[in-house]
Amino acid sequence: MTSNTPNHHVRPATREDAPTLAAFNQHMARETENRELDDTLILDGVTGGLARPDRCRYFVAEVGGKIAGQAMITFEWSDWRNGELWWLQSVYVLPQFRRQGIFTALYRHIEQLGRQNPDVRGLRLYVEEENRSGQEVYSRLGMVHAGYHVYEQEF
Repeated sequence: MTSNTPNHHVRPATREDAPTLAAFNQHMARETENRELDDTLILDGVTGGLARPDRCRYFVAEVGGKIAGQAMITFEWSDWRNGELWWLQSVYVLPQFRRQGIFTALYRHIEQLGRQNPDVRGLRLYVEEENRSGQEVYSRLGMVHAGYHVYEQEF
């Protein structure tokens, strides 16, 4: 399924998009966490995700045939809701395409897919505490702060 607006075309990502998705993830890591990702590791991670739609799904927004932004969803089973929550991750829009509705197009596309799937109970994402502009965008789209802090332990 694809979504179109006069300026944006949203579609599922393909294996051919992997280098662009990996590069976008590297840009995002630098911008949000001042972190460098290993080229091979991130490309293998993206390629592995694209090969396993049961693990995640990527979507891209194109403007004039050029990929301007991306989002990935992963899946969490919620026993409280007897259904899935879709997590939006790897969200990135090229700087020259920001504030043009690219993320909104991606979000609305994913939201529509979720609403059409009777097993999906909602969408979630996490955002850096300092990312006020992102928080404002998510609020405008109808998302609310869930009241949780994210903790992790990496291996």
